[in-house]
Amino acid sequence: MSKSERALALAREVGFDLAGVAPLRAPRDAERLREWLAAGRHAGLEWIARDVERIADPTLAWPTGRSLLIVGLAHSRPAVELEGGGRIARYAAGRDYHNVMGRMLRKLRRALIKEGLATEGGLARAGVDALPLLERSHAAEAGLGFASKAANLLHPSFGPWFFVGELILDVELDPTPTPPAGSCGTCRACIDACPTEAIVAPGVVDARRCISYHTIESTQAPPRELRAGFGAWAFGCDVCSQVCPWASKAPDLAERWGVHRAVEQGSLAEWLRLRDEEQVSERFEGSPLQRPRRAGLARNAALALGAIAKHRADRELLDALAFDDDASVRDAAAWSLARTRGADPLVRGALEAAQARETDAAAREQMRLNLDGAP
Repeated sequence: MSKSERALALAREVGFDLAGVAPLRAPRDAERLREWLAAGRHAGLEWIARDVERIADPTLAWPTGRSLLIVGLAHSRPAVELEGGGRIARYAAGRDYHNVMGRMLRKLRRALIKEGLATEGGLARAGVDALPLLERSHAAEAGLGFASKAANLLHPSFGPWFFVGELILDVELDPTPTPPAGSCGTCRACIDACPTEAIVAPGVVDARRCISYHTIESTQAPPRELRAGFGAWAFGCDVCSQVCPWASKAPDLAERWGVHRAVEQGSLAEWLRLRDEEQVSERFEGSPLQRPRRAGLARNAALALGAIAKHRADRELLDALAFDDDASVRDAAAWSLARTRGADPLVRGALEAAQARETDAAAREQMRLNLDGAP
């Protein structure tokens, strides 16, 4: 067994579903990344622009690096909905994959060192969404899947439902042969189904229009013209993956990841009642749902409630409108109330009062549009 074959075997012994090796060099999609950034499609993801040179040439960050050992861990499960309505991306229903894969990668690193495939004290850097790497491009080169028209990585057995992580090593490992694993062919289901038309061309997602970006990464209220398209999505969005024909082939792995108590017992109304980061940390400990922080979760909840015709959170929405410290939450609550209860004289009175006292110029303008009947 070669060094590369043994490293891949160890990765599977640790529990990873997929593993492959790619040389540490410029990713194949480096130029496409530059074009994507030049078009402004990264929205507020400024760290990508700041790190673009290191992403385009990983040897700048790791000059002694030689190989990328890339692993995949599947997370497919049925669709997830909170009590009373409100949808979250399937990957976020259970344990935080950063923690799970981080522990597995550390275990794999120890196994590699024990067998002489990595050196004690040498470079063996582990990463899960945290390193300046174009992970999916490197993973495709390592044979973990092929790029989809939704810019996901697709695997014949797991579809788009798997996480990617890596170990950067200072040893030479033979690259994994990468025969074509599949193709989207003429299918454009993801492009046609995207609720906000964020997939602007095959393989090109504009974060400025993406529900996942706005509900997870952004700290701002999303553009008004996109909000109706969010529907009941309160954290992330699975639409492009759900409609993918490859997605239907994946096994149900819900038991592997479990269901976090904040998902099993939580609701959008509860998200609106959160008042500080301490409550968020306590309630969502060990869950990816912590990512948007307190204000982001409340903003997302308020927007999602605007898509649920018979919700029971008017009290929470009115409280958020009147008392929340964050302008994006007040804006979202006003939009939702205007959309669902704007004809109610009491609600309209609350909206008028909120608009009159609003100190944030952008939120005040959105509230004016609500009162004027703008969509």
